Amino acid sequence: MVTAIKDMPRDEIVMPGNSACAGCPATAALRIVGKAFGPNAVCLMTPSCTVASIGLLPKASFNYPILNITFASAGSSAAGAVAAIESLSAQGKMEGEPPLVFTWIGDGGTYDIGFQALSAAAERNDNFIHICYNNEAYSNTGVQRSGATPRFASTTTTPSGKLEEKKNMPLLMLEHNIPYVATASLAYPGDMYDKLVKAKSIRGFRYIEIFAPCYPGWKFASKDMIHLSRMAVTTGSWMLFEAEAGKIKFSGPTARLVEGKSKPSSLEEYFSLQGRFKGLMKSTNKEELIQEARAKLDTNMEFMKKRAVF
Repeated sequence: MVTAIKDMPRDEIVMPGNSACAGCPATAALRIVGKAFGPNAVCLMTPSCTVASIGLLPKASFNYPILNITFASAGSSAAGAVAAIESLSAQGKMEGEPPLVFTWIGDGGTYDIGFQALSAAAERNDNFIHICYNNEAYSNTGVQRSGATPRFASTTTTPSGKLEEKKNMPLLMLEHNIPYVATASLAYPGDMYDKLVKAKSIRGFRYIEIFAPCYPGWKFASKDMIHLSRMAVTTGSWMLFEAEAGKIKFSGPTARLVEGKSKPSSLEEYFSLQGRFKGLMKSTNKEELIQEARAKLDTNMEFMKKRAVF
């Protein structure tokens, strides 16, 4: 049974005074992370919207020790932090339970700039949790395209709409043969919380990706953040699953879509709520392009369904 919000711990990582946008998905997700991980944790962050919202040093609005590191070094820096903690613990120089080490990184620092170090950490099976909050662009620096940006989406570097398909980063991490991979959505906080708790209980490299609609970058009303998080799942644009030792298990509405117990919701409606797809929605061949997008999502879902058999 999925954990209800009222049954989650009262621990809070996000404190008053941060400068995040109203309705920011990153800070909302971090609240759930804090409840799942508890107070004994260390967080590493590369440049991102979250780093920009911490507040003015020497104080911070997040109730964890935070290490701000270089964009490309999430995997290597976290591996170093783990090695240092384990060494101190083995020498008897650290009292109590060693803290959990996790990274909180955007799609730019995961899909693109940080992928080399991240892949190496996964190959070594370093003992930390990498969390990618995916807002499908470099939102902190002006909403440029990233490897996570979907086809047709307008950004400052793809003003007419991106031509290429986005990466399937959770699948790439799954193929690293790591102990645990999971995806999550803010529209299903209990599912997210349970996956975070499970990841905490597993040793080795663990990867969790949270879908994070960014209203300034995607150009929608901030009040619709959860609605768009839900629509991404129900349209099949974002799949919810977890994989232990490579074995995939679908969750939430994704499980019903994969099993054929429900039909995807309207992709056209999902696109129409986001200003970044304005060019697509005004295109003379809009219907054809939306059908192409629908076919691509169906193909991806069928592939993941077959991948889950193994």
